[in-house]
Amino acid sequence: MDYMIRATAAQGQIRAFAANTRELVETARKAHNTSPVATAALGRLLTAGAMMGSMMKGEEDLLTIKIQGDGPIEGLTVTADSKGNVKGYAHNPVVILPANSQGKLDVGGALGVGVLSVIQDIGLKEPYVGQTILVTGEIAEDLTYYYATSEQTPSSVALGVLMNKDNTVKQAGGFILQLMPEAAEGMIENLEEKLKHLPSVTTLLDQGMTPESILERLLGDLELEITDKLETRFFCNCDKKRVEKALISIGREELKSMIDDNKPVEINCHFCNHNYTFSVQELEELMEKTIR
Repeated sequence: MDYMIRATAAQGQIRAFAANTRELVETARKAHNTSPVATAALGRLLTAGAMMGSMMKGEEDLLTIKIQGDGPIEGLTVTADSKGNVKGYAHNPVVILPANSQGKLDVGGALGVGVLSVIQDIGLKEPYVGQTILVTGEIAEDLTYYYATSEQTPSSVALGVLMNKDNTVKQAGGFILQLMPEAAEGMIENLEEKLKHLPSVTTLLDQGMTPESILERLLGDLELEITDKLETRFFCNCDKKRVEKALISIGREELKSMIDDNKPVEINCHFCNHNYTFSVQELEELMEKTIR
């Protein structure tokens, strides 16, 4: 079971999140039939989305993270709620690229130069939108930069996806450490020193470490206190009723032209790649429900 934990350390000066997301990322890979580099990119952002979503307070709150780049993957979109549910897709899921100079999947090359947007819909009149440029396109560094510039919160974000030889997901997970405004001066240096010597998240997970033991290794000497544990999963809340509403909202003219084509219409959900088919008769019934 995939899950994440939330924790505090140093008497509330640090808050921390850590997640194991292998099943979640594998579910996304299967749904979208993503190439290895697209799996790595989407998997990293889904992992971040699950943790960042859990920072929101409200039952109905929604977080969307979008990356738009000039690289061959074109972009990524991920949406998460505050309860560990996350969904997302790569704009071009089949992109194939050679490995980068470190011999790893080239997520930065796949995304290219671009913009990261974080949209928080927390029940206010307008959603809160924060935007930054992509620093490396490797996602974790970009989110670290986003937190520093848009939310003025010194953070460290680590994300990773490790693939098997058959292109299934072997390991996936990540952590986010954040310094609270009251954090003591030397705390940043202390954490930076520890992070410098920390292997990658996927190496730690592959060694059998859990989200708890990863945070223990980083913050164990700083009175680490795990506050809660939350199951996390790839979950799309689309269904035929929602798609019907969307079709009704496009208006009579558009529906009429679909009916005039005299063949069933297939509507695809971007987030989970599920197809919904509507017969001509169903389209006619929907047209009856539109406002004249």
